Amino acid sequence: MDLQEQLKNLFPDHQISNEPEAVAENEHELYVQSEPMICKFEKRKGKPTTIIAGYEGADEDFKILAKEIKSKLAVGGTFKDGEIIIQGDYRDRIMKMLQEKGFKTKRVGG
Repeated sequence: MDLQEQLKNLFPDHQISNEPEAVAENEHELYVQSEPMICKFEKRKGKPTTIIAGYEGADEDFKILAKEIKSKLAVGGTFKDGEIIIQGDYRDRIMKMLQEKGFKTKRVGG
C-alpha cells in the first residue's frame, strides 16, 4: 500500500488539488534606532577583529544582521553577548552597509 492509498483511507472526503500553495514571503524589517551603533577595531589573540555593538532591538534581529554582514563580506564571525564579532578589519565597509540600511554608526578606535 503506497502513501496515496493510505491518505485516501485516512481522509476519504479529501479532494486532491494540483494548484501550488501560495507562500507569503515578507521581508523581515529591522528595528532602526536613533542612537548610533558602535563599530570598533580590536586585536584578539593577535588577529584583527571588527566589533559592532550598541543595537537596541531584539537579539534575533541583530543575529539576522550579523548573518547578512558575514555573507556579504564573505568572512567568518559570530554573534556573542550582544555584539557582532567579524574576523578582519572591515569597519569602513560594515559602516557603509549599516548606513545604507538607515542605521547611524560611530567609529571607535584607530
